Amino acid sequence: MASTSLPVTLDDVLAAQELLKGIVRPTPLEFSRALSDRVGAEVHLKCENLQRAGSFKIRGAYTRMSRLSDEEKARGVVAASAGNHAQGVALAAQMLGIRSTVFMPLGAPIPKLVATRGYGAHVEQLGTSIDECLVRARQFEVETGAVLIHPFDHVDIVAGAGTCGLEILEQCPDVRTILVSVGGGGLLAGIATAVKTKRPDVRVIGVQAEKAAAYPPSLAAGKPVPLATMATMADGIAVGCPGEVPYEIVQELVDSIETVSEEMLSRALLFLLERAKLVVEPAGAATVARLLDTGEGAHDGPIVAVLSGGNIDPLLLLRIIRHGLAAAGRYLQLRVRVPDSPGSLAGLLADLADADANVLEIEHVRTSANLPVDEVEIAVQLEAKGRAHCEELLRALHDKGYSVVFG
Repeated sequence: MASTSLPVTLDDVLAAQELLKGIVRPTPLEFSRALSDRVGAEVHLKCENLQRAGSFKIRGAYTRMSRLSDEEKARGVVAASAGNHAQGVALAAQMLGIRSTVFMPLGAPIPKLVATRGYGAHVEQLGTSIDECLVRARQFEVETGAVLIHPFDHVDIVAGAGTCGLEILEQCPDVRTILVSVGGGGLLAGIATAVKTKRPDVRVIGVQAEKAAAYPPSLAAGKPVPLATMATMADGIAVGCPGEVPYEIVQELVDSIETVSEEMLSRALLFLLERAKLVVEPAGAATVARLLDTGEGAHDGPIVAVLSGGNIDPLLLLRIIRHGLAAAGRYLQLRVRVPDSPGSLAGLLADLADADANVLEIEHVRTSANLPVDEVEIAVQLEAKGRAHCEELLRALHDKGYSVVFG
């Protein structure tokens, strides 16, 4: 049961829900047969990737900004974001007639950058992380008087995000487990507040990218602790230090914080594309990555996995698809040495065809200091049917006497 002493209460979330009527759309809760079969329990996907501006962020941003005084609105707002919060703030500012400035990291996904500007925000890029942009946003707040709209560390942001939890309870009344992607913790804290107050029996689990997981060491230390380094494709949850407000709630209400690898993130994104027909960014796919990683029987169902956002750069999507195919054993890169004689390449291609491998690309290397003068090296990129097929393919090449090197 949620404590009344926590910074955000169920009443706060209910008030935010009333405020957001006609502003945000209740997002679909989609049953996933494919995922249910994989984990041995009923699984539903909460599709915040289909929310306005492509993520849950509009819930908190509009809640916070609509409650500013007229004098504060006149001063404008400032935010720091890798993209989703930026779009939420920019859209809310447009709807409320407020001037907005957003600081985004260098290398922020181009679609997020373009969309944020498209909503009318003035965007400046600097640094490589949200934390660096937050430092500049706070400086801008002091210099100009603009109101900082923090991406996760404010009671209104958490309360707004918590409306997603109320929708889950309405759409899946018998839910037993909810998984939520975690960066700074605003969405997780909001959902936990709503759900644990009304249904304390429901397990609420946060999921972080293992290379940007600030919550486990912070919870162990009993206070928010910044990470020294971060490196993850999931830019939407690449936050180096939990917020004070969400941390207090997460520490009290959340059952566990779990992590996923970059490989599982890419596999989850590919799984959602192929099996659910949903475009989801890596941060939004973290919950599905955790379900795929833990396998059957790990969680009680019905399970709801929140897909927190869908704003992904198409170029990154291409790279992740290839990475996901490789992780699933469906994409293989090999270098094969063969005699430098007529017919060697044709023979290799015929052997690959016999093994039912589809050749995607091929490169014929004849000159290298590491090659004997009577051999050539053929680099091939193959499409396979899975890990078992890859193993069969390698055995077949080995049995035919080929010298094979990965990569």
